[in-house]
Amino acid sequence: MKKVKNIIITFGLALASVSCVSKLAYTEPELDLPETFKYTATADTASVANLEWKQFFSDPILQNLIEKGIKNNYDLQIALKQVASSQEKLKQARYLQYPDVGFGVAAQVSRPSKNSMNGQSLNLFLGQSHVEDYNAAFNLSWEADIWGKIKNQQEVSRMQYLQTYEATKAIQTQVVAAIAQGYYNLLMLDKQMQIAQSNLELSKNTLALTEKLWQSGDTTSLGVQQATAQKQSTELLITQLEQNIAIQENALSILVGENPGKISRTIEMSETSLPQEISAGLPAAMVSRRPDVRQQELVLLESNAIVGIAQANMYPSLKITANGGVNSFKIDNWFQIPASLFGSVLGGITQPIFQKRQLKTDLNVAKIQREKNVLAFRQSVLNAVGEVSDALVSNESLKVQEQKAAEQAATLKNGIKSAEMLYKGGMANYLEVITAQGNSLQAELNLASVKRQRLSSIVDLYRALGGGWK
Repeated sequence: MKKVKNIIITFGLALASVSCVSKLAYTEPELDLPETFKYTATADTASVANLEWKQFFSDPILQNLIEKGIKNNYDLQIALKQVASSQEKLKQARYLQYPDVGFGVAAQVSRPSKNSMNGQSLNLFLGQSHVEDYNAAFNLSWEADIWGKIKNQQEVSRMQYLQTYEATKAIQTQVVAAIAQGYYNLLMLDKQMQIAQSNLELSKNTLALTEKLWQSGDTTSLGVQQATAQKQSTELLITQLEQNIAIQENALSILVGENPGKISRTIEMSETSLPQEISAGLPAAMVSRRPDVRQQELVLLESNAIVGIAQANMYPSLKITANGGVNSFKIDNWFQIPASLFGSVLGGITQPIFQKRQLKTDLNVAKIQREKNVLAFRQSVLNAVGEVSDALVSNESLKVQEQKAAEQAATLKNGIKSAEMLYKGGMANYLEVITAQGNSLQAELNLASVKRQRLSSIVDLYRALGGGWK
């Protein structure tokens, strides 16, 4: 009983020493953040990033595509598997403070030489030529976490798990944004197809009119050739748009985890609805929302814990080992209790003295890595601020561009009517009509492109602000 009491006291003292030690303190790096973003409607905590993606994207067809993407996208599924793997490692890390326990059974028979001292002694005292040994025992090994090494190892596992979780959120944000961008690009191509088909009808009418004028001798064959070339140019554009639409549909299908195919859509680009009054909120709030920035901060926290481990490795370690079970030199009384019982407990403190500078090198390298991760964290914050600023600038500029492009398209569209009337009346030549049609076509195509860029800038801003994560 006294031996058992001593063992309990030893374990108690070790546990008490563990409870007095905490993990290495973490100091959050100072960040040089602007107080507000430029080109934002309000300078308060309100932000479009507060909206979940289902609130931000109100189009039912787009919502359905995004839901499919979140469920089926293979990059996202791979990331989720990585989360599951890290979660298993985190569960295992929670058991690091417990002792290692094993059980072993061994049987040994040795027959020494009869002419050896062992052989002569065995024959003289036991009257036999061999010796047997049978052993069944539990083995226990435990290291007291005096300096927080095990706690920091658990912290490393926890930070690695959280990194995979934030990485998954970042990938989901990218998938959602990519699907939205692809969908709006598809709507732009649809609009450009409508414009090209409408312009093709105008080209056909111009060609028909030019042919009549040529037949009546009011124009030359060159006019017919130019009108034909204008129609052929529009037909070529339609073929190119058909190709681009098919490729964009395939890309969207793959994004949502399906085989390449048609994408159903029932609205035009002009019918899309996204928040028009954009507020980016405060830069500090953006830092806490961005999954990639939070992931980088978790990398920093992991490196801080690794410094704690390297530092603890330089201090003395208290290890306790114990084993006990049954032992006998005859198999028939191997499990006689309590005669065959045995046990031993060993506790020792080990202090590293000379390790060829390995421990100091490990600590210095860990500190340098932590400093690198501080810089990487600050760089990720700076990049995030830059992305938000770029999206805000683009959105503000594209508002003006869209208005100017719309005015230009309206002006040139009216110019087509004027040119056709003058052409029919003999007051304009075929080149003026063809030029008016070509300019109008290009202006309308450009307007559709600017509208798509405006939608893309809003999506970019939503993603750059964190994509709805809180």
